[in-house]
Formats: sequence, C-alpha cells, structure tokens
Amino acid sequence: MAKKGFLEQLINSPLAAKAGVPQGFPLRRYKQGEPALHGPVVVGGAGRLTQALTRTLEGPYKLLKAEADTPRAGIVFDATGITRPEDLNTLFDFFNPQMRKLTDNARIVVIGTTPELIEDTDARIAARALEGFSRSVAKELRKSATAQLVYVDPAIDESNFTGVESTLRFLLSGKSAYVDGQVIRVTDTAAEAPADWDAPLAGRLAVVTGAARGIGAVIAETLARDGAKVICVDIPQAGEGLAQTANKVKGTALPLDVTDPAAAEKLASHAAERYGRKIDVVVHNAGVTRDKLLANMDAARWNMVQNINLVAPVRITEALLESDALGENPAIIGVSSIAGIAGNRGQTNYGTTKAGVIGFVNSLEARLAGIGGNINAVAPGFIETDMTAAMPTGPREVGRRMNSLQQGGQTIDVAETVAYFAATASKAVNGNIVRVCGQSMLGA
Repeated sequence: MAKKGFLEQLINSPLAAKAGVPQGFPLRRYKQGEPALHGPVVVGGAGRLTQALTRTLEGPYKLLKAEADTPRAGIVFDATGITRPEDLNTLFDFFNPQMRKLTDNARIVVIGTTPELIEDTDARIAARALEGFSRSVAKELRKSATAQLVYVDPAIDESNFTGVESTLRFLLSGKSAYVDGQVIRVTDTAAEAPADWDAPLAGRLAVVTGAARGIGAVIAETLARDGAKVICVDIPQAGEGLAQTANKVKGTALPLDVTDPAAAEKLASHAAERYGRKIDVVVHNAGVTRDKLLANMDAARWNMVQNINLVAPVRITEALLESDALGENPAIIGVSSIAGIAGNRGQTNYGTTKAGVIGFVNSLEARLAGIGGNINAVAPGFIETDMTAAMPTGPREVGRRMNSLQQGGQTIDVAETVAYFAATASKAVNGNIVRVCGQSMLGA
C-alpha cells in the first residue's frame, strides 16, 4: 500500500508535470449561489438564431463584444448562416482571434442546423463539417475549457426556443464541467421555461434505481436539489445505504430488484400510494459489472449483467408506458458507457448492454415524443468511484488522463447531465447520448 501511495503521489507531483506527465487543471463545477460562469459571454455569427441567442443570454449572462480585449468565459457562435462549404472560412475568421482571449474553464458552444433535416446539399455538408471543427477545438483548449456543438431543428425560432435555452444554460455553466466535445440535438418540440431556473425540476416525481450508493445516490441528491421528489430504489440487501440516501434527499426508499417481473407495477403503486400521482422521471442507473474475457466467461456472469443493465430498463419502461403510469412530459434517462461505444477488453457482457442502452434510446425516442416526453442517456467515461479507486495505480492513472481534460470525472458530473435531461424545459432534447468523459480518446 505504501508503495502504491508513493507512486500515485509521484505521478501527480510537480516533478512529473515537468517531465511531461499530463496534469489536469482544476474543474470549475456548479455551486449554488455562484454565477453560472466566471466571466462574460461573446455571441458571434450571423445566422437565423443570432438575435434569439443574444436575447436569451443577455439576462443570465454578461455579454461582451467579440472585438473587446477583455477575457471571456463563454463563446456562443451561430453557425446556422454557414450554408456552403466555401462559407466555412467564417469559423476561422471569427475563432482565430478569440482563442487567446479565453479564461480557464471557458465554454465554447457552436450552434448549427441539424444536418439530417436539411434538404439543400451544400447546407447539409457545411452543417456536418461543424462536428469536426467543434471536436477539434475541444482538443486544442487548455485549462479545462470545453467546446460543444448544438444542432437545432430548422423549425426552431424564438417562439419555441426553450429547449435551446435549457441546453445553453447547462453547457454555459459548471454543470457541464466534464462534458466536452459533444454533439447535442434539439428538436422543435415546444417546452415551457421553469418558474425558477434554479429549481428546474420543481413539481417532478423521479425514480432513481441503484440509488443506495455511488453515482445513483448522487443523482438522487442532484434531482432533489433541483426541486424533484425522489423515489430511491435499490436491492433489499442495500437497505441501509438506500435509507440513508432517501433520508438525505427527503424522499422515499423502495427496496426492489429491478429484474423482478413486477418491478414496474411496484414502482407505479409506490408512486400512487406515497405521492398520489404518476411518475415523471425514470433514471435507469442500476447496473453491475462481471468482467471476464469472453473465452473464460460463464453464463451466470453474462446473464446477470444483461438482465440488470439492459433487460430491466427496457421492460420496466415498456410496462410503465403500457400501464399509463407516467405523468405528463415524462423523461426517461438511461446510463450507457463509453464501453458501449468503443468496446472494452474483458467486458463483452457489459459493453453489449451499454450499447443496447443506446439502442433503447433510439428505439423509443419517437414514442416518448408522441406523449410529450423525451428519452436520453449519459455515457460516463473514467469517473472517480470506489471501483476505479481499487484499480492498480498504472491503469488508473492512464485512465484518468486519456481525455482532453486530463483527469477523471466525479459522480456529480454524471448527475448534472441526468438532471439536465430530466427537466421539462429539456423535453425538446430527445434521443441524445451525451458522453460525460472529458472528451475521452476512446469512442466517437
């Protein structure tokens, strides 16, 4: 243990930094009562949404002219006006002088038109090019600055801008500290802004599975912080931890095995009996790993991971939909993983289920939209948990640094993204898989 501690200290020392070992810059995360950003925001571009973006941001943020020499903590660029490949030089003309004016932990958000919804060939090509630009910029940024791309449905204007505003408020804040190089699509679904953006989940009843500890417990805490009532779910054997979480969030504890064929019925009954209402948010966080090389894996390991990680979320959601147990504007949130995007040695069972979660989201997005709801998933990368803390020093330290932010994420980073998806203001955000991985070098 002493040797391991010494090696870890050495890897994270100033000496190691001088030798070229990457050392992540501290992330500025959200804190209640603090400004969303620690500096002004520049709005650039000349597209169809520029005025709407300016009007939306000038309230919660201080706006700054692009040509000013003052450091800026945020840049929002409207690229919807780029409709030909020849116009892409606009990106260079605007961003080249901006890059040296950014503060630490700055936020860059590029706004484009959803390529799949564009009929004009030139405009579609130009819109798709924005992905390579934004992801490359994200890899060039330093001191924990991030860059994202938001694709906006061409039917969106100021009359149905709430989904864009909810997304901007998430990305232009410490809530997205470990989200980097991502692409988020916003549909033209109409949504209402919350009465209080500091409590965007007020009036919502949420279910969080796997809530006894780790990421699940923090998700429950974050949803409660944002105004939701929370039903905390975990297996009966985790009763003590489950009760602690429920007490902390002033919610209720429901000991339940998610693989129980009657799980959905028990969730709906609990909501009706204890809260007198239907369920608004379901976070399918419960999951396990049982790692082995495929050649050495037994059926029990495969089946346990499959049933808990994938089959249970699918069957519970289907049953809740069929029994009309979900409220208005329901939000379903799955937990995928970069292992489901890029694969991982020794995790064929786990990677299969986490890719299946992506299929789960894609398959149900139209159905959820049809009842005024949405379904999305988070895909965590290297998150600091008890599991990663138990890893050997070498693999753990490599895992921490294999991303643009050169550090591991925290459980709160996953929880913040879940809370963003869960808000009614985000119901236009549908069918997305957002990686919470610091722009990991693994996956797309």
